[in-house]
Amino acid sequence: MSIFDSVAVDLFSVVAEPQRRRILEQLRIGEATVGELVERLRLPQPAVSKHLRVLRDSGFVSCEVAAQKRIYRLVPDPFEQLDAWLSPYLRLWDHHLDALGRHLDRKDKSS
Repeated sequence: MSIFDSVAVDLFSVVAEPQRRRILEQLRIGEATVGELVERLRLPQPAVSKHLRVLRDSGFVSCEVAAQKRIYRLVPDPFEQLDAWLSPYLRLWDHHLDALGRHLDRKDKSS
């Protein structure tokens, strides 16, 4: 097992939580404050703050303080790491789906 595999597993454990994925989806649309996320997601503020802390500690989001607000935004690196880890599997499935498509095309032509 490479060190890269353990990093990917840790990143996957962070995004495995459904509320964190909802927060990431909101931040994919654009940066937001805790209050904005609470309003959009209809979650209690302590829950949103807890999930944002996990996302920040794992590197998925960054936080900028502006006056009395904390503005959260996505950080690309963890997503790039997940993408790199998933790429071989996506290629494998693409290969299998392409082979299935060719098989079905041959079957249709022989019918």
